[in-house]
Amino acid sequence: MSENTKPVLRFAPSPTGMLHIGGARTALFNWLYARHTGGKFLLRIEDTDRERSTPEAVSAILNGMRWMGLTWDGDEIYQFARADRHRAVADQLLAEGKAYRCYATAEDLTRMREEQKAAGKPMRYDGRWRDRTPGPEEDGKPFVVRLKARQDGETRVQDKVLGDVRFDNHQLDDMVLLRSDGTPTYMLAVVVDDHDMGVTHVIRGADHLNNSARQMQILEQMGWPVPVYAHLPLINGPDGAKLSKRHGALAVEAYQDMGYLPETMRNYLLRLGWSHGDDEIISTEQAIQWFNLEAIGKSPARMDYKKLDNLNGHYIRETSDALLTAELVAFAARQTPPQVLDMQARTRLEAAMPALKERAKTLVELLQGAEFLFTDGPRDLDAGAAKLLTPEARQGLSTVLPVLDATDWSAEALEAAARAHAEASGLKLGQVAQPLRAALTGRTSSPPLFAMLALLGRAESLVRLRAYAG
Repeated sequence: MSENTKPVLRFAPSPTGMLHIGGARTALFNWLYARHTGGKFLLRIEDTDRERSTPEAVSAILNGMRWMGLTWDGDEIYQFARADRHRAVADQLLAEGKAYRCYATAEDLTRMREEQKAAGKPMRYDGRWRDRTPGPEEDGKPFVVRLKARQDGETRVQDKVLGDVRFDNHQLDDMVLLRSDGTPTYMLAVVVDDHDMGVTHVIRGADHLNNSARQMQILEQMGWPVPVYAHLPLINGPDGAKLSKRHGALAVEAYQDMGYLPETMRNYLLRLGWSHGDDEIISTEQAIQWFNLEAIGKSPARMDYKKLDNLNGHYIRETSDALLTAELVAFAARQTPPQVLDMQARTRLEAAMPALKERAKTLVELLQGAEFLFTDGPRDLDAGAAKLLTPEARQGLSTVLPVLDATDWSAEALEAAARAHAEASGLKLGQVAQPLRAALTGRTSSPPLFAMLALLGRAESLVRLRAYAG
């Protein structure tokens, strides 16, 4: 790549499932490097596995990318649609003597592997058709096309994360380029697509490191430039084992459903394997400014759900009240069943948001904490509120209600009246306020009580309080 060439990066997921956390981090790192360098970020859907690729998985990937804010340049590219181009490259390699037809049957290959296993040898294709010329007896028989890989020396992957990684070429067998039905393999399609798309940098998981060594042999045979490689260590669970379903959600959409903000996910995934000094809270703008390949760590990163929650709480508090209200309204509408908030609920929600967002670490908690604002009338009590509203507490409510009703209905006046009533009754303010909160919201915790009384208004507040006054 010349110094004047802008980097071209790609994210290339297979649509055989959801966009998972590891894939989202790979997409993020590619996106950040492209935006940092002023290059391009392309999206390629690698749908060559026709049996396992589904439209639902494609939609999940696109939706996950959009939710994460990882916009790509141009239209997404579908690999299967380019199969003719992949076959043309295989045919070119055949014509140039850099690939060959292999007529080994499935039974032949099974027997070969069994013999290798019995002899304690590595199980790999033995090149039995590498230097053979098919005879008349092969006419009409199925065959695969294999790359004629180098058998001596070594292949070096000069990786920006893992350093100089070397593979003995005798360990890299002649891989299949075209299957017996003429469909291209993943290994061929990736190389051709990256070349045709002008990809200059390949940032992907470390589980692809061996693939890179094999794909470099195709590049060498075609005389194409080798991209810059950066292989990312895996993400582990909190216990240090490979991240799996038992550790929690793997799909990005699940984190959206659990009430995390896209800003949180970008910041959190960035810090899973990349660092900038001791900075933990890194805005997207800072990430674009700072991101480089040199600061990617070599060791696996660990998921820390407590840190994720705390980071999400930070971004919830940093989001403007109007934007957070809109986000929560949309989140409520995605619930099952959908929770549709009318204009009164939205107005109350935005007014209460400064207090509500101080207490919540997820949109789920925020929605639960705001539920008492959405509809009018007496509240259903949760277990804590029901326990608190003893007969004695309900009698206390009936005593304080006339005092509040006779007061100017502002937060300051209501608090002053409640405080004076408590002192006159020989009680602490909490002994008066807690039953009021339980009756008003149906819960034992809420944003500041007297501010909520003022927000709901005299008539609505009294309806709720009188429902539980003894």
